[in-house]
Amino acid sequence: MILQELQTYLKERNTVPLSEISTRFKMDSDALRPMLKKLVRKGRIRQIQEASTCGECCKCDPALLEMYEWVKN
Repeated sequence: MILQELQTYLKERNTVPLSEISTRFKMDSDALRPMLKKLVRKGRIRQIQEASTCGECCKCDPALLEMYEWVKN
């Protein structure tokens, strides 16, 4: 996957959970995180939630709670 494709996807959707990104690009979340971190370092996106649970249960998939948001216009 090309970093540019990931950046375009996030820009078009504004806020996206890691699980959705993983599904869209058919990649494991662990393989996507380094690319997402690179975009965070460049200031193009930000991680807006980093929780282990949603607060209502202990069964939530952490990838559903890990959200990324486009910040560069």
